[in-house]
Amino acid sequence: MRDAVIVEAVRTPIGKGRPGGALAHVHPVELLAHTLRALVERTGVDPALIDDVIGGTVDQVGEQAMNTTRYAALSAGFPESVPATTVDRQCGSSQQAVHFAAQGVMAGAYDLVVACGVESMSRVPMWSNVPPGADPFGPGVAARYPEGLVPQGISAELIAAKWSLTRERMDDFAVSSHRKAAAAWEQGLFDAEVAPLDGVARDECVRPGSTTEVLAGLRSAYHDPGFAERFPQIEWNITAGNASPVNDGASAVLIASADTAARLGLRPLARLHGFAVTGSDPLLMLTGVVPATEKVLRRSGLGLDDIDLFEVNEAFSSVVLAWQQETGADLAKVNVHGGAIALGHPLGASGTRLTATLVHAMRARGARYGLQTMCEAGGLANAMIVESL
Repeated sequence: MRDAVIVEAVRTPIGKGRPGGALAHVHPVELLAHTLRALVERTGVDPALIDDVIGGTVDQVGEQAMNTTRYAALSAGFPESVPATTVDRQCGSSQQAVHFAAQGVMAGAYDLVVACGVESMSRVPMWSNVPPGADPFGPGVAARYPEGLVPQGISAELIAAKWSLTRERMDDFAVSSHRKAAAAWEQGLFDAEVAPLDGVARDECVRPGSTTEVLAGLRSAYHDPGFAERFPQIEWNITAGNASPVNDGASAVLIASADTAARLGLRPLARLHGFAVTGSDPLLMLTGVVPATEKVLRRSGLGLDDIDLFEVNEAFSSVVLAWQQETGADLAKVNVHGGAIALGHPLGASGTRLTATLVHAMRARGARYGLQTMCEAGGLANAMIVESL
């Protein structure tokens, strides 16, 4: 089986996902096209050699409908002969794109392939693809879960309750995310991964001055009397401060076989070492990162202590902290340049954003192994391990 290697990884700065956000004026196709052009410019690769472009987008409706990835490739100037497809594994969509791309290379189906993702939450708000009154689950799911599934915010509250995560601990974690992200920007640690766009050069949501005192004044983001009656254990400690914001952004990773990289004179950043995807309880929804981490380590023949850096998507503080309690991972190795609470979470772009941050952080710190994992709506999670070269 051939090795699959990452030869470049880039992203846009991340804007606030609302009207007036730094990137709200940019069509999502153009957001993604920008990262595709950046890959070509930074590597010098002839785009005609690219076998496929696999992109992730969550709300595939409106300006993000009709296979956004295909039109981004065309807008980027790729030859018409280069195919593209758009996938949806919710928040892990572009991480799944990395899995598919790398597995295609390892199987011999691809020599050179792009995995990428985009989400413009200012122009295509979350849940735009579910019209009012529509039922996206169907009668079989309703029969299996007669009390009903819940929104992600309620799942995050249930996780906080189950793992006894206090408001103070979750707020502390959120403040740490902002401080690490601000420090990384000040030290130039994002320069290698970020491709400025239309004068926007930095992530818009990072708050260097965030404090636990400020976050303590925020009210519960998801309190609901009906859910409070159903789940009396919830203490309603999830707020806008310890959850990820809504955002606009795009990211892309160029993946090749080791032989192709050598032939084209490309220096790999990392080898894609192992992959896992798992399902979990769709009520808790966001806990799949725990079995996914265990599964990818087992498949890779590695232990937790072998991993130098972790990227665990910060959908909510409670998710990462519960994952840490279950795995025993050292939090000092987790999201060392900050995470989605500070940087932002443009849904379809977050998977390859984490990959870009991880591989560049590994190179900067001389790390050998990195592990990336993401929770996803519906009770899903992806995990993968990369090895520096």
